Amino acid sequence: MTRRICFVLPCALLSSFALSGSAAAQSPSGTPGLASTAVMTGRDLTWDMAFLPDGTMFFTEKCRGLSVRSPSGTINALLGMKDSKGYPDTASDLFCSGQAGMSGVAIDPDFATNRYIYVFSASSITAPGTNRVLRLAVSPDLTKVSNRQDIVTDIAYKPAPSNHPFGDPGAHNGGRLRFGPADGFLYVTTGDTHNGEVPQSPTRMGGKVLRIDRDGKAAAGNNPPQGFDARVFTYGHRNPQGICFRPGTNQPYTAENGPWHSDEVTALTAGGNGGWDPRPNIAGRGDCPDAYCGYSPNQMGAVDPKERSAFMPMTDTKTYPNAMKPAWNNDTLSQGMSSCTFLNGPQWKDWNGRMVVTFMGIGIHGTPVGNRLDVLNITADGSSATRTTVSLPMPAGRFRSVVQAPDGSMYVATDQGDIYQLKPI
Repeated sequence: MTRRICFVLPCALLSSFALSGSAAAQSPSGTPGLASTAVMTGRDLTWDMAFLPDGTMFFTEKCRGLSVRSPSGTINALLGMKDSKGYPDTASDLFCSGQAGMSGVAIDPDFATNRYIYVFSASSITAPGTNRVLRLAVSPDLTKVSNRQDIVTDIAYKPAPSNHPFGDPGAHNGGRLRFGPADGFLYVTTGDTHNGEVPQSPTRMGGKVLRIDRDGKAAAGNNPPQGFDARVFTYGHRNPQGICFRPGTNQPYTAENGPWHSDEVTALTAGGNGGWDPRPNIAGRGDCPDAYCGYSPNQMGAVDPKERSAFMPMTDTKTYPNAMKPAWNNDTLSQGMSSCTFLNGPQWKDWNGRMVVTFMGIGIHGTPVGNRLDVLNITADGSSATRTTVSLPMPAGRFRSVVQAPDGSMYVATDQGDIYQLKPI
């Protein structure tokens, strides 16, 4: 069913602009209306999507596996997790636990010739588990995958805690995959796994954005500090679950979960430090539970933004003066920022060129929940942004992914197992 909501201008006038050649020529302005169509419902924890030019959509379900939907609506299951039912092939090492499972998916820019797609998944091959980037070849009829190659095998996974004061197995897992539109390299986001040593570590692949080629080798120009793994593009991250690229400049940005008092959107620079360092006994702090200061000192108890601002910052520019500074910090709240995309095309009117970020609506100790989409108008230099919250034409959900499809519309996936197409009107 399609729902239609109009903002600012009458619906008839908005309809005259919608996606037409004359609209593009007139460069329409104003806030777009939105119409929604439920593309899929009743799936299980839909986590990410990736599109071929004809609208064919690959998608992941965190605890089930990888599937593909044709433009006609036919869905083929491709690769299942351990114990998944209804898949032509399953992988006994792929598992789901907490925030970990099968998450990001990306299509090779040369898919037409090499048939490659990539997924990010937790694997038990190396005990107690690691996250891996898998490269798969898709059959011409889109019914199966083959020739699995694990091109990255050493991304940290959080095992079951031992007397840990917070966090389940698989926590702070990152997991987004995107190809850079200009450089053709694969960007991989990874989380800090509740380990204080990981984000600033030169050799541990958690708390990073990796930039690699299709074989998993370091991309030229990553420019990490001396002694760092050459695959590291940026480091010092907490839990970046979104990465997207600004039209025109192709500048990469992350959307990142914060420590109860901040979510952040940040423009990335090669070799840059995100400024997250939750180790004890640095920056004037003492010991912390389980050697992880990411929730200290008692940040969960603060509701007043003035109190929250006194806590350990997401981007610690005092300790790291040259850290990459965020363009936006969600008004000093943390609500489960999960994904991002930049809208591109005159059909989006005033939103053309702006970023959309999704939220899973995490509310902790008085933090207002927010299952929502926000549109960010980021300055050209990436130093600041203003936010508009989208009035949704469909039920709000725990939004996990947002992607602009080849037809110019926006698709969003939810933890509830639904995927919606949103068209500007």
